Amino acid sequence: MTSTRPEKSQLYYPKMPANWWLRKRNYLLFMLRELSSVFIALFLAVFLVQIYRLGEGAEYYAAYMRTFSSPGWILFHLVALAFALLHSVTWFQSSAVVLQLRLGEQEVPRSVVMGLHLVVWLVASVVILWIFIVY
Repeated sequence: MTSTRPEKSQLYYPKMPANWWLRKRNYLLFMLRELSSVFIALFLAVFLVQIYRLGEGAEYYAAYMRTFSSPGWILFHLVALAFALLHSVTWFQSSAVVLQLRLGEQEVPRSVVMGLHLVVWLVASVVILWIFIVY
């Protein structure tokens, strides 16, 4: 069974502009969510270096932490935080679609499932913040 591929001139190749993802809001959010993983990965790499410097001693750690006071690093951390929030919210939105809860015969609305996820996330964040402030 041999199949021959048609000539390139016979195949249809649609022309896609480079900014196709700017045309619809859903496409833009999808691309921003994908871009968010890059910033989160960079943040985690910086965080791992920070942990390594902490193990080297107080003076190395203090020198490393002084570099984070520059406006570029502050902007990077703010952008990474914004992307982490976007990534988390869109994750909870998608989990509300996948996770279908039922109470008896009735299905719990997706907005309630997502709201419960967000409330638990907020409570966990406040508890962790409280632990870091108190201890």
